[in-house]
Amino acid sequence: MSLTRQAQPAQRGQEIPEATRLRLFQLQVEIRYCEKRAYDLFLQNLVKGTSHLALGQEAVAAGFAAAMNKDDYTFCTYRGHHHTLARGAPMLSVLGELMGRQCGLMKGKGGSMHLTSVEHGVMGSYAIVGAHLPIAAGAAWSAQYRGTKQVACAFFGDGATNIGAFHESLNFSKVFELPVVWYCINNQYGMGTAVERASAVKEIYKKACAYDMESIQIDGNDLLEVMHRTAEVVEKTRADSQPRFIEAVNYRSKGHSVVDPDKYRSDEEKERWRHEDPVLRFETQLEEAGVASKEDLEKVRAEVEKQIEEIVKFSDESPNPKVDELYRYLYAGEWETAKNA
Repeated sequence: MSLTRQAQPAQRGQEIPEATRLRLFQLQVEIRYCEKRAYDLFLQNLVKGTSHLALGQEAVAAGFAAAMNKDDYTFCTYRGHHHTLARGAPMLSVLGELMGRQCGLMKGKGGSMHLTSVEHGVMGSYAIVGAHLPIAAGAAWSAQYRGTKQVACAFFGDGATNIGAFHESLNFSKVFELPVVWYCINNQYGMGTAVERASAVKEIYKKACAYDMESIQIDGNDLLEVMHRTAEVVEKTRADSQPRFIEAVNYRSKGHSVVDPDKYRSDEEKERWRHEDPVLRFETQLEEAGVASKEDLEKVRAEVEKQIEEIVKFSDESPNPKVDELYRYLYAGEWETAKNA
């Protein structure tokens, strides 16, 4: 389900239509259930390699996508399932890709850490920390050069803000006034290291001041705040072609990857953050606002869960990638040349 907007988003203080809020809830549930199922499939050896889940980070993905235009660019880290789904990639394509099947987003050749869908503005997920930041700057430069008013948005974790590519990319984007939004998802940990142990500046958004760049910190567990504040920043950047910085503070409820035993965080800490769960918080908001009853929302959950089980069954029965797909899409024109040789 895509919530990429086609017109101006509701501004702060304006009422968001009930139908839109219900769609936002459904999108969060789709993301969460897809990721939970991905974990189960990994344990069954049906997801190959490793995988990095964004359980607990659904509000950032859903709220951000609702603030973007269809032709805007998204650049993800290896933890990119949620952003790919939020930009409109089908659940079947994503789960099929994780399972390495022909029905997958990239015909089973990319896997969990390399999800890409140009059709939906997802310009790749990158397994190397920070590798996509200079590429996002390049995409923004392309949009500026062509005068398209597109905005590039690069997501990264708190740990990436300590590497050279981060500082080079922010500096470059400011010097050349590029329409890019640098979006840090501060989930408190870079792998197993707490942010305060690895960064001299704990409040990550303050790092942008070194490049004379406007920056804000937002509650990454509040979907509506994410949507409104992201829309404000994106539209400013679209209008004046100035880079900006957002830090969304939240918490991943699982370890760094599916093989991470997560022993470095205390039970007390995890329980404290569990009360900030973005899906449950938004569910409560909908109930209190009279948008939907608990029964209505449970029905949404049940329908999504059923749909995902059907998708998993279909994917499991789908063929593996064809051997002749191996060299396809490596270089422009290569496939046609190989066929005609």
